[in-house]
Amino acid sequence: MSTTTRQDREPRSAERDAVRSAERALARVLEEKGLRRSRQRDVVVRTFFGMGGHVAVDALLEQVRRADPRVGVATVYRTMKLLAEHGLAVPRDFGDGRARYEPATHRHAHSHDHLICTGCGTIVEFESHRIEALQHRVARRHGFEVERRRVELYGRCARCRGVEGNEETAA
Repeated sequence: MSTTTRQDREPRSAERDAVRSAERALARVLEEKGLRRSRQRDVVVRTFFGMGGHVAVDALLEQVRRADPRVGVATVYRTMKLLAEHGLAVPRDFGDGRARYEPATHRHAHSHDHLICTGCGTIVEFESHRIEALQHRVARRHGFEVERRRVELYGRCARCRGVEGNEETAA
């Protein structure tokens, strides 16, 4: 089972604001595209932003169906595709065959990276200004302008290795 940890989790009020903002943005998108707003789509949006982290579509569907058992898998996938197409969700592929998305909230507007455990699937987000600065220096040295960046480090977490706690402080 895959889990996501966020050491500096946003306060609940910020999450509620993100949900409301996403609902308003999605309503505008639907109106522009001539699509109708539905209660089922709203449930998907509220559930997705309420879950936070790196949400696997199958886990999202499970949570959505607790709120409304009539929501179909196609509604979840189409809603997530709309959110991603309009910058409200970011699709993530960590190589395990599971479709995942993370909210494109203000917390995720800045670069962040991921540690992915190949044993248990845990995903840990981290930010390192030193890593980001080094990447930009390397890019400039090669005449390259960075538009976006992504770092994913794959390995085994302390629990899977049978080691207690952190071995080193954050970069």
